[in-house]
Amino acid sequence: MPISYRSISRTLQRGFTLIELMVVLVIIGVLAALIVPNVIERADDARVTAAKTDINNLMQALKLYRLDNQRYPTGEQGLQALVARPTAGPAAPNWKPYIDKLPNDPWGHPYQYMNPGIKGEVDVLSLGADGQPGGEGKNADIGSWQ
Repeated sequence: MPISYRSISRTLQRGFTLIELMVVLVIIGVLAALIVPNVIERADDARVTAAKTDINNLMQALKLYRLDNQRYPTGEQGLQALVARPTAGPAAPNWKPYIDKLPNDPWGHPYQYMNPGIKGEVDVLSLGADGQPGGEGKNADIGSWQ
């Protein structure tokens, strides 16, 4: 059975109308408007959880440092004392490497260390998404006291 020019022409002319395309785009837009905010909020929640986990790990390493050396690193020595033997300030006679490397917080800022701390004997904190003290929501400080 030979294929006629008309049947080829009708097949090529089939397609979507402008209204059908617009309906599909509106549906995609509505779904995106409903889903994207939830995904973004989840990302912020995940960053806060990651920061709390990092801070907990740093506090555990600081406690081990204190057990070995009878004191926490000074404010000047900072968290770097967990990675490399401190050269400034009081000696750490029983120093060991406590962590492989210092992590940055989930927003790319270094964790802050205070000795003496504001909320405890020592404090480790992230300044949140904005990297500034204080704030609310994703910009709020996350600390070892939480």
